[in-house]
Amino acid sequence: MNNFLSLTHIIVEIATVICLAAISVSFILLLFRIVSGPTNADRAVALDSMGMNMMGIAALMAILIPTTKLNDVILLIGILLFIGTLAVAKYLEKGVIIDRNLD
Repeated sequence: MNNFLSLTHIIVEIATVICLAAISVSFILLLFRIVSGPTNADRAVALDSMGMNMMGIAALMAILIPTTKLNDVILLIGILLFIGTLAVAKYLEKGVIIDRNLD
């Protein structure tokens, strides 16, 4: 039984390292899309995807480092990512983020 547990621990570590490498490659490709995106909408989607990749990195680090503190970080990144996505979408649609009615 002890050999089975150590084997599963090794498999989980290898899988998380492979996933971290894949997310790192995705990060680099998304950074390229942010810099050279043809439209602002492409840049916004790439920035949103980059935030989701940050959530994935935090989740994988929570698996590698056995702690529950990173779960709060994942939730915080998700909340800030949602608010940022709304702000960017409103800016792309109207050109301003905060409407001021000075009637």
